[in-house]
Amino acid sequence: MGRADRFEELAAGVAGFYESWLIYLGLELGLFAAIRDGAASGITAEELATATGCQTEPVGAWLRGAHAADLVVLDDGRVRLEDDVVSVLLDDSQPEYLGGQFVVAVVSSLDYAGLVEFFRTGHTIAERPPRFHRAIEAVTVQDIAVFFQEGLAQLPEFTARLSRGARVLDVACGGGRWLIAVARRFPATELVGVEFEPDSVARAMRHVSEAGLGDRIRIESRSIPEMGFRDEFDLVYVQDALHELPDPVASLRAAWAAVAPGGRLVVLEWFLPDQDDDPQSLQAQLLWGIQLDELYQGTRMQTRAGFLAMFAAASVPEPTVVDLLSGASLLVVVRDG
Repeated sequence: MGRADRFEELAAGVAGFYESWLIYLGLELGLFAAIRDGAASGITAEELATATGCQTEPVGAWLRGAHAADLVVLDDGRVRLEDDVVSVLLDDSQPEYLGGQFVVAVVSSLDYAGLVEFFRTGHTIAERPPRFHRAIEAVTVQDIAVFFQEGLAQLPEFTARLSRGARVLDVACGGGRWLIAVARRFPATELVGVEFEPDSVARAMRHVSEAGLGDRIRIESRSIPEMGFRDEFDLVYVQDALHELPDPVASLRAAWAAVAPGGRLVVLEWFLPDQDDDPQSLQAQLLWGIQLDELYQGTRMQTRAGFLAMFAAASVPEPTVVDLLSGASLLVVVRDG
């Protein structure tokens, strides 16, 4: 690559930083949603500011920046959204949804004042604030879409089991969004969510109550390695959380102990590329960027081999690995009936 091409590529990276903030503000302040819900001919900056309770001048600057980034269409002072932007940034029912990823990336970066010092000393951030856990909830909806649209398609027998009725445990359930989605999709299920982070426990309880599902979903505040369930659940599910738990091996062992005879342990994760075959790709760039954040908070993502080693260390049978189109993978272990 020549110097001019390299300059263009790296300048695009700087622009991408500002684009991430444009997207975050558009989602957090409801700017994108207000444009989507406005007139088909578009709305003005003044109308958008009024609709979202914001000041006109910064909204006007946001519109011009979003237009420059091809996020909105600005025509004769009126702004509208193309369908593809609505799909990728606002439709959280699809695996291609990226809105939550932008929320997490920006909110995570608010904690990066100590990142340089971490590189020099290895001292991780002491604790992530509640805003971080709320942001993580925004990104889990993508994983939920992946589970329903890609994961269950690979597990037809188990989908039938859920339809007939099953007991389900969500380990490290966060804000409880996956539990609510399963309860709505499979009305015969009974569900338990275990979470150790206090703010997430409170949000999960509130979301379950607001959904009117308190009679079928129970949220418990417990240490994951010490949750103490034995042979109780037809499905024990861990969604993109195993690698973030303080003691993933002990947590995996406890999750496996909770699986009833004939039941399944299902772990959804995103594998780091293997070091011997580390591609220069967009997905690899994203995953290694996320890994820096993980290391900064004292956790770490794993390669496929790393997760298999984790199962072995927990004395859990070797899982069947199902690679999904989105890039995520399921690790599935069935307990003998």
